[in-house]
Amino acid sequence: METKESVNNPTELETFLPQDGTNTNGISTTKYKITKKNDLEAAVTEFDPFKARKLEHPVSNADTLMHLLKASLGTGILSMPAAFAASGLLLGIFATVGVAIICTHCSYILVICAHELYKKTGKTSMSFADVAEEACNRGPKWTRGLGAVARKFILISLFVTYFATCSCYTVLIAKNFNSVAIDYRGEAMNERLSIALLLVPLLFLSYVPNLKYLAPVSMVANVFMAVGLGITFYYLVNDIPPVESREMVVDLTKFPIFFSITVFAIEAIGVVMPLENNMKTPQSFVGICGVLNQGMSGVTLVYILIGFFGYLKFGPDVQGSVTLDLTPGEIPAQIVKILIGLAVFCTFGLQFYVCLDIAWNGIKDKCQKFETVANYGMRTILVIICVLLAVAVPAITPFVGLIGAFCFSILGLIVPVFIEVVVFWEKGFGKYNWKIVKNVIVIITGLLALIFGSKSAIDDIIAMYK
Repeated sequence: METKESVNNPTELETFLPQDGTNTNGISTTKYKITKKNDLEAAVTEFDPFKARKLEHPVSNADTLMHLLKASLGTGILSMPAAFAASGLLLGIFATVGVAIICTHCSYILVICAHELYKKTGKTSMSFADVAEEACNRGPKWTRGLGAVARKFILISLFVTYFATCSCYTVLIAKNFNSVAIDYRGEAMNERLSIALLLVPLLFLSYVPNLKYLAPVSMVANVFMAVGLGITFYYLVNDIPPVESREMVVDLTKFPIFFSITVFAIEAIGVVMPLENNMKTPQSFVGICGVLNQGMSGVTLVYILIGFFGYLKFGPDVQGSVTLDLTPGEIPAQIVKILIGLAVFCTFGLQFYVCLDIAWNGIKDKCQKFETVANYGMRTILVIICVLLAVAVPAITPFVGLIGAFCFSILGLIVPVFIEVVVFWEKGFGKYNWKIVKNVIVIITGLLALIFGSKSAIDDIIAMYK
């Protein structure tokens, strides 16, 4: 949130020429040098964006991994048994691995394209929207008028996606706490009232100023989620029916439901660039053993285990959140619901950071005289609207599926491969243009998820209100 644009975004002259950054008598002086036999272009290519990056609150690799795990291990994992119920045990395993590979790859190429553009522009950090805009502006002729449009599309789509996601989180927190309340009160609290009571705690969480201070919150959330999932897993493997009692592959007409839920669960494209921008060593984010691959490998394994055994235990009637299927009245089940509720509550802060960052960047230039008041006023208004939306529509699964199918299939799959094509248009796409073939496959996958997943989710929403 509180980035220093004057530091991270040098002036046009400073990005045009390399600097030696000397300091004389406490006064910074800049000497511009031309290297490689006075070849200006060669000198500019020596710019190292990672060494030039200066952050007020740099985030370590470990903290970034915690944030990534928390962003991916959100409410979606609790819906994985429902996803497997729409695919079958065998198909669910292989399809989850496939979805994870595609989603991780798209996040990977987004960061790779950003690193390529850092060197071309002289910038040291970029948002998702910045990457799309610069890719168009510096791409082939047919994209150079699309930069501003691409930027606005990304910002609006990200905001809507994560804002709706946070509303779903609010509903899930209330449902878990309400489920525990039933055991002690004998009846459920009014669902909308329980959601409204979360307003004040969520306001305090939204007031955390930046990702550095959210790291401990993410760590606590990971602990809560790990313990909650551990107890849940015990329930799932206790007295499970034989594997033969469940279908290996269900009716393929239900597969779009699996795909949309799984994409929603795994996809974390909105937090990829904010995490990379705040890293002390951003080059460590990518690579075979980079932070991204480390985090997503563990996440995929956990998703498969919960989805497989959740469907095996509860069958095709498993609920949208598997914690709601646990034996009511038992202390361990109540502990799980409380821990999962608290973990999702902590996750709200990280997911909502994306919305806050977009909104603040859109209004901060108009609020320089009263910056602090405007910042916290904006946070307050957005949280209130988010909670009111959850109060108005207290449902989970259909909206999770719709968000996954419509929003994440576009942002997480289609847009990154489009950016890759534009950025590497002049360099080429590898032997036999294999990158183009790969990107066509990803785009087709994204379009199928968009069309069939959205249709299925909309049908479920209509049926729910009928």
